Amino acid sequence: MKTNRLEQQMAFVLEVDQLKKVERQTLIVDGSRRENSAEHSWHIALMALLLAEHVDHREQLDLLKVVKMLLVHDIIEIDAGDVFAYDDDDEREEREEKAAQRLFGLLPRDQAEELYILWREFEERQTPEARYAASLDRLLPLVQNYLSGGYTWVKYHIPEEKVRKRNQVISDSSQVLWQYAQSIIDQAKGKGYFEK
Repeated sequence: MKTNRLEQQMAFVLEVDQLKKVERQTLIVDGSRRENSAEHSWHIALMALLLAEHVDHREQLDLLKVVKMLLVHDIIEIDAGDVFAYDDDDEREEREEKAAQRLFGLLPRDQAEELYILWREFEERQTPEARYAASLDRLLPLVQNYLSGGYTWVKYHIPEEKVRKRNQVISDSSQVLWQYAQSIIDQAKGKGYFEK
């Protein structure tokens, strides 16, 4: 039984290696190439450890749960693909649910359920942990976009209002991080990165 469990776990570990091949629209900070989803997940998990002191009501925050959530939140992109932040995609939820069932289903039942529940919690943003995780999932690409000359905003003619609306989620977790995000958006506007 232990061997079977280990084999299931290793099958999942090897399957999620494919996340390294899922390219996002966002460039890495130096602007030299597109970021992949595995890099993104690692980066925001590290941010979760560093920025937790800025979360409103942080005494209630389960930081380990946040890190787990961030490490698994984009695994579904292996099957469902990365959806550009500013796209409307009516079929996204269905594709992602199917991907979650397949990918988490590679694990032993208890671990599959745990990771699926964490993924759903992240998507629904109803807990302090999920709201904090979601805020970081918005904040890092915002900063990366700004530092790469507004790359995706300019390329896809994204208006300032759409950027503010998408990133408003940050305010659900931290007023400090939201003020920081707004200052980035203000600077981007000043540099002409948004569609008029």
